[in-house]
Amino acid sequence: MSGLKLFHTTNGGVTEVAPRLAEVEADVQGLVEAHMETMLGVRLLASEYVIDCADGGRIDSLGLDENGAPVVVEFKRGTAAGVVNQGLYYMAWLMAHRDAFRHLVRDRLGVSAASQVLWSAPRLICVAGDFTRYDAHAVREHRRSIDLVRYRFFGRDLIGLETVASVTGRTPTVRRPRRGAAGLPPVRAQGGALTKLAEAVDEVLLGLGDGVSRVQRKQYRAYQRLRNFACVCPPQKTKLLVYLKADPKEVDLIPGFTRDVTEVGHHGTGDLEVQLRSERDVERAVDLFRASWAAA
Repeated sequence: MSGLKLFHTTNGGVTEVAPRLAEVEADVQGLVEAHMETMLGVRLLASEYVIDCADGGRIDSLGLDENGAPVVVEFKRGTAAGVVNQGLYYMAWLMAHRDAFRHLVRDRLGVSAASQVLWSAPRLICVAGDFTRYDAHAVREHRRSIDLVRYRFFGRDLIGLETVASVTGRTPTVRRPRRGAAGLPPVRAQGGALTKLAEAVDEVLLGLGDGVSRVQRKQYRAYQRLRNFACVCPPQKTKLLVYLKADPKEVDLIPGFTRDVTEVGHHGTGDLEVQLRSERDVERAVDLFRASWAAA
C-alpha cells in the first residue's frame, strides 16, 4: 500500500482535520476530474460518457494517461460492491470500440495523440471511500491494469489519495525482477555494458516499493505509481538517460550527471534528466529515484 498523498484543491484554510467522505459521489468525482492530471497523471477526455450497448451504461470518466494509454475511472462515495466488475465491463466496451475512443482523443487532443494511443496497456482506476478484501483479491485475479484508490477529504481544501491495490496487465506488479529482464534495446557499444546498466536501473526502479509498474513505449519505458515517476530511454552510445518527476530547482545540479530539461524537448515525462554511464552513477542516482517515486 502506498502512502497517503494530500492535494490542495483551493487557496482557503483548513477548518477541520478529521478525514471524511464526500457528501455525494459527484463531489469526489468533480474534484478529482478538475485536478485529474495532477492527481492521477491522466488527461480528462470525457465525463459521464454514455456508451452505446444493449444494456446501456455511463462511464464516469474517460482519459489518457501520460504514456498514451486509455483510462477508465470509476468513482464511488463509500464502499460499494461491484465497482471493479463495473469498471471491467466498461473497459471491455472500450477495447471493442476503439474507433469511438480514437475519435474522442482526436477531438480533444488532436490527430497525433489519436494515432499514438497505447492499446497494449489500458487501465482501470477505481476511486472510492474504501474497498473490501474481496475487491483487492479480485483485481489480482484479472489480466488488466487496475488501481484501487481510497480517498478522504480533509477540511475544505485537502483531498488525500491512497493506493490500496495495484496490478499491471498480464501479470501482477513485479517487485524483484530478474537480471536481463529490462527489455530495452541492446547496444554494441562498450561490449554491452550499457545494456547491463539498463538492467541494473530497471531492477532498482522496480524494487523501490509496492505498486510500481512499467509500461513500454517505442521511445522509452515508463515506471509508474499511478503517475509516472521515471522514464528510461534506450541506451545511447555512451550513456543512459533517465527522466524523473523531480523539481530541478530543488536538486544540486551536477554537469554531466543531472540537468534541468524543463524547457527542453525529450521522450518520456519529467523535468530532471539523469545521465548514467556506470553502475557508480546508478548508486549516486538512487536517492533521486527514491524521491521521485515517493512524490508519485
